[in-house]
Amino acid sequence: MKDPRIEKIAKLLVEHSVNVKKNDAVRISMEPEASPLALEVYRLCVKKGAFPYIRCGVPGAGYIYYKYASDAQLKKFPKVAMFEEKNTDAVINISGDYNTREFSNIDPKKMALRSRVTKPLSDYRMKKDRWVGCDYPTNALAQEANMSLEEYEDFAFGAMSVDSKNVMPQMLRIKKLLDKTNIVRIVGKNTDLSFSVKGMTSMAEYATHNVPDGEVFTSPVKNSVNGHIAFSYPAIRAGNEVSGIWLEFRNGKVVKEKAEKNLKFLKAMLDMDEYSRFIGEFGIGCNYKISKFTKNLLFDEKIGGTIHLALGHCYPENCKGNEKNANTKSALHWDILKDFRFDGGEVYFDKKLIQKNGKFLV
Repeated sequence: MKDPRIEKIAKLLVEHSVNVKKNDAVRISMEPEASPLALEVYRLCVKKGAFPYIRCGVPGAGYIYYKYASDAQLKKFPKVAMFEEKNTDAVINISGDYNTREFSNIDPKKMALRSRVTKPLSDYRMKKDRWVGCDYPTNALAQEANMSLEEYEDFAFGAMSVDSKNVMPQMLRIKKLLDKTNIVRIVGKNTDLSFSVKGMTSMAEYATHNVPDGEVFTSPVKNSVNGHIAFSYPAIRAGNEVSGIWLEFRNGKVVKEKAEKNLKFLKAMLDMDEYSRFIGEFGIGCNYKISKFTKNLLFDEKIGGTIHLALGHCYPENCKGNEKNANTKSALHWDILKDFRFDGGEVYFDKKLIQKNGKFLV
């Protein structure tokens, strides 16, 4: 018997997120444990007259690659992958982690190098715009969240099923305010940070590129970020957990960094390229259905009552027409969270208080 929750999410991905049409070439990227959702997505695409194809990752292949690949192999651009990107109309990525710590002992410099080489792939995909990513609940993700698999399934499917009518009105109010704002200021525990968003475009999206969704986000003016911020939760990337992060910015750039755990990895990401010490995204979590930090960024950055900053590149839709003032060139995009519900804090748009202690005042 099919799980009706899986059918509901598959329909959301196919019909809303990428709007699959007849004759579309649709890539469904998946991992083995995500097969129930991937197959339902595949079925819906076939029924719509599209031409879907499945790309299934093999557990352990990435680890083997990064452990043994030479510099020449890491620097080789994947021409076949770019050909595929150019001949694919829509992309649905369904992650299903079997081991969230697979790359914990891999040299971060190797991953940073590969990210720089493959950046044109992600750039092309972003411009194409018809793409979406979601995470299928697995035992590995449940363990990270300190839940049983059944509990995590209830949590994940519940977060992914939030009715847009319940979150969009608030998000659209924030977007409207943010689009009129010049200076954003964030004040809280060990935090006083300000930056300009003048000339940038904010987005209030629901299940367009992320499932679950529920955030308003924009791009800071590249050189405008000044002050310092202490983040509330560990930042996790490629199985590496960095906790107790504190950053100081001057004229847009991180000039001092601290971490209670894994400072070496943090420095490696900050030094990925000449643009990775700049901020590419400022986001405000608006999905109050997600209330627990689970060490899964796709869910965590949407938590109502949080904000997040992304080190590295911005999204094209946030800086269209104003690319010269945005961070568009970094190979890095790494979100880190500040939770005002427990740490206390305030968010100001041009000196107007719009959020206090995680609660919106607008």
